[in-house]
Amino acid sequence: MKGTTPEGTRGEREAAAWVRGMFARVAHRYDLANHLLSFNLDRVWRARTVRRVRPILERPQARALDLCCGTGDLLLALQARSASAVMGCDFCGPMLVAAREKSARRRGACPLFEADAMELPLPAGSLDLVTVAFGFRNLANYERGLREMRRVLRRGGTAAILEFSQPPNRGFRAAYDFYSRRVLPAIGGALSGSRDAYAYLPESVHRFPGPAELAQQMRKAGFVNVRYEPMTAGIVALHLGEAG
Repeated sequence: MKGTTPEGTRGEREAAAWVRGMFARVAHRYDLANHLLSFNLDRVWRARTVRRVRPILERPQARALDLCCGTGDLLLALQARSASAVMGCDFCGPMLVAAREKSARRRGACPLFEADAMELPLPAGSLDLVTVAFGFRNLANYERGLREMRRVLRRGGTAAILEFSQPPNRGFRAAYDFYSRRVLPAIGGALSGSRDAYAYLPESVHRFPGPAELAQQMRKAGFVNVRYEPMTAGIVALHLGEAG
C-alpha cells in the first residue's frame, strides 16, 4: 500500500507532479464529467458522507478540513450543515480557483488554501474532522497521508474517507470494469480534452486497496473504531475512524 503510480512515473515526486498536472488539465470540465459519468450518484455519495459526520459539524466551534477538496462539492455540502467555517485545501491551483468561484456564487467564500495532503501547514491536534472525497487514492503515499490526517486531528477527532472501490459481486464487477475502462475514458476524454486523465482514473481505482485493507491501514496509522460502509453495490466505500 504505497501510493498512486501513474504510468511512466518514477517515485513519489514524479507521481505527485503528474497527478497535479492531470487535475489542472481537467479542472474546467471536472464537475460536468463527474456528474455525467456517475449518473449523478456522486451527489448521493457526498450527501451520505455529510449525514455521517453531521453531529461533528453541528458542534459550536468545531474545526473541519476537507482535504483534496478539488472544485469544492463536498466542502460546500459540509459548510451548509456546519455551525462554523469548514476549510478546504488542495495541491492543484486550478481546482482551487474553481472551488473559490463556486463557493462565492453559492454562499460566500469558504476558507481555502493550497497544500500537499501529506504535509499540511496546520498544528498537530487542531481539527475535529478531516474529510476527503475521491482524492485519497491519488496520494503518492497512502501511509503518509493517513499519518498526516491523524496528526492534525484532536484525540477523538474523526477522519472520513469517501473513495471508489471494487464491487464484490463478480458479475457486477465485470460490467463495472468494462464501463470504467472502455466507456469512461472515451466520454471523459471527449468532455475534458484529456483522455489520459480518464484512463488513469479507473486504473487508479483498480490498483487502490480494498475496503478491508484500507481500514487496517487506518488502524496502523493510529485510528480506532474504524469502520466502512459500501455504497451502490460496492462501487464506493465510506471509511470512518477516530484519532486514538
